[in-house]
Amino acid sequence: SPTRNTGLTMKMRILAAAMLLAATGAYAADAPRPAYKAPPPPPPAASAWDIAFGAAVLSDYNFRGISQTNRKPGVNAYFEPRYNINPDLQLYSGIGGYSLEFPNNAAAEIDIYGGIRPTFGKLGLDFGVWYYWYPGGRLFPGATAPVGPNPFCTNLLVTPAGGCNAIKSNLSFVEFYAKATYTLNDNFAFGGAVYYAPDWLNTGADATYLSGNAKYTGAAFANGIGWYSSGELAYYWLGRTDAFYGLTQLPDYLTWNVGFGLTYKVFSLDFRYYDTDLSKANCNVLTGDHTATFNAANITALNPSGLGSKWCNAAFIVSFKADLTLNTNIR
Repeated sequence: SPTRNTGLTMKMRILAAAMLLAATGAYAADAPRPAYKAPPPPPPAASAWDIAFGAAVLSDYNFRGISQTNRKPGVNAYFEPRYNINPDLQLYSGIGGYSLEFPNNAAAEIDIYGGIRPTFGKLGLDFGVWYYWYPGGRLFPGATAPVGPNPFCTNLLVTPAGGCNAIKSNLSFVEFYAKATYTLNDNFAFGGAVYYAPDWLNTGADATYLSGNAKYTGAAFANGIGWYSSGELAYYWLGRTDAFYGLTQLPDYLTWNVGFGLTYKVFSLDFRYYDTDLSKANCNVLTGDHTATFNAANITALNPSGLGSKWCNAAFIVSFKADLTLNTNIR
């Protein structure tokens, strides 16, 4: 009958479903189970401590427009431990050194410094103190007569005008600074800085250096080489010296530099033009240059010796640098 056929059909469907479930269960029981994989460990927390360090070779060590190596090549190295209180506040200290050629024959420039770097979004600040130490210097007290060779002059002569360069054995001094950098975007950043020394180069004169700077960073080339262009414009206000230098009012001056560089990983190659508005006579007053030469045109009230120095003239300088940080480049 129709009712009986319907019942048989329903029973057949139930039996088929049961057989299918049994077959599926048997297959699942025979299939190999995947091996258990433990979840990967969480990444280690970033250390609050970091160390920056690096070195450079320069065709001339130029400091604020004035050669420190008598227009000769120099080397530099530094070591800077850092402690990040949080992502926006860093404490740091450091030590570095430059080779140089000074009139008093100082062995080197040793820099000891420390400070704090707070960050507010795109604005980065830097406040600190810097000690410039020039060990091994010799005293040259100078002379005014007689005309002729004199071992107490840094340039080893007394000029026809009656005078020569004098310099202290100790030129070390302390400087305080504040810097600001605003990073507009990935390409462009600009900033400014002020430095103050109560006793610049141990001359007795105070000194204030104010600068503005800008940097453009271009897109890297396909081979990973990057490039940038940057410049600085600054003015140096200098005070009156102590009695050793004749209570002389030192000349203020304007200085600037502009250049470009290539970067690859931790390396950079920088090509830069430096210049000042200092005359050779005023340059000699600031440097006591032991290679200065006499010219009657250089005789001024500030520079009665008539000696002139080329250390403040225009210069094109190439430097090759390597800059690393422990957490970024080593670990």
